Amino acid sequence: MPLLEIENLVVRFAGAGQTAVNGISLALPAGGKLALVGESGSGKSVTARSILRLDSGAQYSGAIRFAGEDVLAMDEQRLRAMRGRRVAMIFQEPMSALNPLYSIGNQIDEVLRLHRGMSAHQARQETLALLARVGIPDPAQKAESFPHQLSGGQRQRAMIAMALAGEPELLIADEPTTALDVTLQAQILELLAELQRERAMTVLLITHDLNLVRGFADRVAVMQNGCIVETAPVAELFAAPRQAYTRELLASRPARLAAPLVDASAQLLSVKGLAQTYRKRRFLRNEYFPALAPLDFSLRRGETLAVVGESGSGKTSLALALLRLVPGHAGQIVSGGVRFDQLAGRALRAARNQLQIVFQDPFGALSPRQNVGEIVAEGLLAHAPQLSSTERRERAAAVLAQVGLDGTLLERYPHEFSGGQRQRIAIARALIVKPDVLVLDEPTSALDATVQKQVLELLADLQRQHGMGYVLITHDLGLVRALAHQVLVLQNGQLVESGSVEDVLGAPQHPYTRTLLAASGIATG
Repeated sequence: MPLLEIENLVVRFAGAGQTAVNGISLALPAGGKLALVGESGSGKSVTARSILRLDSGAQYSGAIRFAGEDVLAMDEQRLRAMRGRRVAMIFQEPMSALNPLYSIGNQIDEVLRLHRGMSAHQARQETLALLARVGIPDPAQKAESFPHQLSGGQRQRAMIAMALAGEPELLIADEPTTALDVTLQAQILELLAELQRERAMTVLLITHDLNLVRGFADRVAVMQNGCIVETAPVAELFAAPRQAYTRELLASRPARLAAPLVDASAQLLSVKGLAQTYRKRRFLRNEYFPALAPLDFSLRRGETLAVVGESGSGKTSLALALLRLVPGHAGQIVSGGVRFDQLAGRALRAARNQLQIVFQDPFGALSPRQNVGEIVAEGLLAHAPQLSSTERRERAAAVLAQVGLDGTLLERYPHEFSGGQRQRIAIARALIVKPDVLVLDEPTSALDATVQKQVLELLADLQRQHGMGYVLITHDLGLVRALAHQVLVLQNGQLVESGSVEDVLGAPQHPYTRTLLAASGIATG
């Protein structure tokens, strides 16, 4: 008998008139590894959450049996006993899933005391052992850290430790590597494979990236529009996919979109000696951590400068220093002929319309309490206060049309949109103040391959129309090859290589760059 059996499952959401999962059937044997893949909105995550009945507004029909027991017939007490103990879940975005008010250690301790009845001392010892097992350095120190004090890779490892704390029979990993760089992706999947072998766990991996599952899963099920369109052993599916949709997913790599520079002499940004240092308070003294060593670069009209490197390499610190969003920055920043680094107060706020940012996670960056019209038009309150509310609304509708969204959507809220639509809204919010430079911080990392392609094509079109310069922060070298003209490669806060896309990706000089290219599956030479 399979450990997990899903039979003719249908999931609808009350009031939405939407069928998210439409009659799917799956079987997962004990100790098996199944990957459930498909685009955003295909029903993957809804299927995963249905196993634990996590969506309160969902209406279910069909059957979900775990170890022979009907999950859909369980009462709340029985469900709580199963969640976290027999079935655990690793969520897509650990920064959102982890409680920001509690240390990592306290959150794992809670699982051990609740599900395994440990004392406080026993729970803390087991927590440290779990953190060490998932590869977090200095577990005693990290156990006292809060989620925001860990890197993305460390947060994901902490989330895995928390999921393992209940010693589950079934582990559901929902997009566990989406926001991580390519080397960390490989490490996390390798860690999950090792833990699965050690504990003989059953693993259900949810992902939109078929290429990630090649070395991990036993079988693959491909979802589209709430239905399973193809199921096969991994080797068979990669060798001979039967469905056109599966072949499309396997072949989804962005083409070259970057346009030649029209006016190479038109400089938008000149940066010299840009650096970033963070201060940490330690009892009665301060400690200073240099996150970015001084570096120089420039940006021309219509040009995209990509900044690449692993998690912790200094990419985001560069963006924060450039935009003067955190203290501790240094260096000369000239934008539009003005020393941006010397501005303060009202003058700095007025100049911010020239340098805008699109954040990595649009769901976290967009206020859930504002509708789309208010979100997009908000920048006009500061940079065009003379406009009436009607004029602001008209401009918001116009810029939404530029990014491919209907102006009639102004009254809707962020949670009513897909990930790709939310990213378009975030781009519209930045565009409405007509910036010269747009900083794109991992703009497609949380999107599936086909939506990534749409967003990249949109960004390329907008750059051609408006002549904006992009500073692209990313770990995805395929995205760099598609959109960028110049590249900076960072490692441990140091610039190790720079040059044109053709030179850096075609003939890398530094071993670290070659490592990144190999991890991305990009051939050189």
